Formats: sequence, C-alpha cells, structure tokens
Amino acid sequence: MTETTGKYADFEGLRAQAVALRREGLSVRQIRDRLKVFNNDMLHRLLQGEPAPEWTKRPRAKDDLREKARELRLQGMTYDQIQVELGCSKSSISLWVRDLPKPERKRTREESSAIGRRGWEATLQRRDAERQAQKQNASDEVGAMTDRELFLLGVGLYWAEGSKSKPYRTQERVTFVNSDPGMIEVFLAWLRLLKVDDEHLRFHVLIHETADIAGAEQFWADLTGARAAAFGKTSLKRHSPKTNRKNVGDNYRGCLAVRVLKSAELYRRIEGSWCGIVGAARRADQEDRT
Repeated sequence: MTETTGKYADFEGLRAQAVALRREGLSVRQIRDRLKVFNNDMLHRLLQGEPAPEWTKRPRAKDDLREKARELRLQGMTYDQIQVELGCSKSSISLWVRDLPKPERKRTREESSAIGRRGWEATLQRRDAERQAQKQNASDEVGAMTDRELFLLGVGLYWAEGSKSKPYRTQERVTFVNSDPGMIEVFLAWLRLLKVDDEHLRFHVLIHETADIAGAEQFWADLTGARAAAFGKTSLKRHSPKTNRKNVGDNYRGCLAVRVLKSAELYRRIEGSWCGIVGAARRADQEDRT
C-alpha cells in the first residue's frame, strides 16, 4: 500500500532526492541515513529503476548466475522459468532481479505451477544427490572396525536401546528391541563377538495389525538367519478404525525383539562396561578442559 501521509506524503519530491543521491554514487544505506527513510519497501520504491553504483557491487561466487538471471528476467521470464533454467532458488532470483520490471503474464497459472514443480523437482534431486554423497563419504571414513570398537559400540547401543534393570524391578536379562534392521544387525554381530550361542537367542516380532504381517515375519527371519523355532508368536498392536497410522509403506516391518536366554551374567557385564565408558569419557573430558 502506498503511503501518502506523514513524511512520505511528497513521494515525488522524496524520490527526486533519492535518485539524485543514487546518481552521486551513494549506497542504499547511505541514502536511507541521509533522507531518514527507514522503511525498506518505501526506500526500494524511491530507487526503483536506478542501478547500484559499481563500488557497492562486491565480487561473489554467484555473480555469473546473478547476471544470467537478470538477462532472463529482462527477456520476460518468470521466477519459475529462471529457476528451471539456472537451478537456483527463487529467493536468490528475487533478490537479484527485484529492481527490474515485472514481465507480463504469458502463461496460465496452471502452466506456471507446472513449470515451478519441475524446477522444484530438479532442486530436490540435486539436494538428494548432495545428501547421498555426504552419507557415502561418511560411510567410507568409518572403514574397518576392530573387535574393541565393536564391543564399545555394542555396549553403548544396548544401554541406549536395550531393557535395563530398575531399582523398583530387578530384571537382569538382555532384551533388545528396534525397528531399524541395521541396529539389529550390529547387535547380533556384537552378541557373536561375545560368543553368545545362537541357541540362546529368541526373537519376537511386534507390529500393527493392519500391516503386512507375513511379509514382516519373513523379512526378520531372513535378516537374522534364525530358525523358525527361535521365533515366538508375533504381537499385534490393536487400534480402532479411526487410528491414523503414520508408519506405513513397504519399508514398515514393525519391530524385532531379541532376547538372550540365561543372560544375567551378560547383563552385569554390559552394565559394568557402560560404567567404565562413562568414567573414561568423564576423564577425557576433564583433560580436554585443562
């Protein structure tokens, strides 16, 4: 909305002053301070069409993109079209070309929306490729793992996700529940490192009643390589027809509970090892602080 009252009432007179100062080579901030115009929208309207002086243009990595975006805008392209052409964000495009005249609409809103979706899909694909590359680099950095590293990792993993004895309920047995197949694989590798016999392992699937139960049971059986007799009856989570379940799709396979029989001694070893890790971390932290 144009301001026509107060100190902005004489818009044309104020614009004439702003343009004159701009042509003298002043920056937007200098003009703002000189004219006492602290409304950014009004300031840009006063300077609309007036190019910035060269000294205010700092060289940046995206200067080429900026210039190309301005060329395309002057050719009549919309933000969506420029985004498709250059692969940069619309927020950057808006910043680069906001002083240029708005082109006349040549397409329907539906056509423009379709172009925008294609541009956004290209952006999403680029971001996904970057994420995958970062994950792969991090994965490569891990390399091989020693038995000691696996042992310490397993202790921390269990203490975070496994069942624990409580002061009000003494229960020294090893039970680990998780929906992440990778977590289950690491936990089983850790148990094998500790020489836990497969005969002492029992498995239990927990899953929503509306999911693919048979498929989940087969998935966990294949992942663990355990015999059918090692699996107990699957537990189904009941719910009403109004329940809006979020964990759906082919990748949902419920949770797998892994229980180690006769595991009181193993549980005490885990708890003691965790206390050792905490103590070692505390000492290392104190050394780092000094």
